[in-house]
Amino acid sequence: MKLAVVGGGSTYTPELIDGFARLRDALPLVELVLVDPAQDRLERVGGLARRIFARQGHPGRITWTDDLDAGIDGADAVLLQLRIGGQAARNQDETWPLECGCVGQETTGAGGLAKALRTVPVVLDIAERIRRTNPDAWIVDFTNPVGIVTRALLQAGHKAVGLCNVAIGFQRKFATLLGVAPDEVVLEHIGLNHLTWERSVRVAGEDVLPKLLTEHADALAADLRLPRNVLDRLGTIPSYYLRYYYQHDAVVEELRGKPSRAAEVAAIEQQLLAHYADPTLDEKPELLSRRGGAYYSEAAVALTSSLLADTGDTQVVNALNNGTLPFLPDDAVIEVPATVDATGATPLPVRPLEPLYAGLIAHVTAYEQLALDTALHGGRDRVFAALLSHPLIGQIDRADRLTDLLIAHNREHLTWA
Repeated sequence: MKLAVVGGGSTYTPELIDGFARLRDALPLVELVLVDPAQDRLERVGGLARRIFARQGHPGRITWTDDLDAGIDGADAVLLQLRIGGQAARNQDETWPLECGCVGQETTGAGGLAKALRTVPVVLDIAERIRRTNPDAWIVDFTNPVGIVTRALLQAGHKAVGLCNVAIGFQRKFATLLGVAPDEVVLEHIGLNHLTWERSVRVAGEDVLPKLLTEHADALAADLRLPRNVLDRLGTIPSYYLRYYYQHDAVVEELRGKPSRAAEVAAIEQQLLAHYADPTLDEKPELLSRRGGAYYSEAAVALTSSLLADTGDTQVVNALNNGTLPFLPDDAVIEVPATVDATGATPLPVRPLEPLYAGLIAHVTAYEQLALDTALHGGRDRVFAALLSHPLIGQIDRADRLTDLLIAHNREHLTWA
């Protein structure tokens, strides 16, 4: 089995490599190719990747290249983990929206739209080259904003599934709190990428969500950086990203008073690259845990294995709605438990969704549709419409100003600007 990782020069890649090495029975790799235009990063990351495989006794071959077509040739699956513009572009996404009193975040609000506009055209070009070179390959998308990017891929007819680590992170957290194995925890996880709630948590068929909320709500609320009474009143556990909606103004003030997350990550990345250059290092360093992306490797192995081995098991992924949530269009991409096999991901049926959640999901889905249209066709009017439609913006003057800022900060990435 051959796997290619596009964006393989990322400082996060050793986390993936460690997962591939530890879980090699589930994903028996013969060859792993790291693809990235940044040769200097590739040399450091690729060298460490080889040493991790050697330390853990993995027989697979690891190579790297800046030639996309060569890297994806013959691959059974291609993993996408791109950041167009790097941490510098992310830093802008997290700062200029604050000038208008809006949250600065790389996947939510105006910053998330900017990232989508930079990313979708590049991903679609890569996907077309994958289709020409190796039409049977699956595309597993980690690239944010995952919901919009996956919708773009599926709308263009590509064999793609989107993946996020929020659900597996909750599963691991709940398992620890409950003292059970992670695979005993079954989540009723529902919503859109970065807009989800846990409606039930089942162990041996019993819903233990009430127990979690009774015994561990303080710890859970602290992790989510939300007041405990939010969890008590909802009776569900929202993802971390719901704080941008539920406490928007407070988060804006918080972000204005500290360095951006992008600045923090950029500093961490420089330290990581220095570590990776050490020829004696043959395991992922502890510092990598501060980079983010916990459990992505395990989720990636499980998803890729299911697609290629036709297992038909259940995983939380980003897939076409196709009537699962009847208030959304069929071509919307939702994040829910799905059956995964050689045909792709098919969402499982869900209980009717309360208006408190359905309303916000419908609102953000409409924004995502406009965002994708903007990414595909460009134009100031489309940028404005997408921003105006977003529930965190929704005011004409604010959307106008954000439109100008978005275009000014991303002009080099927007062919139409």
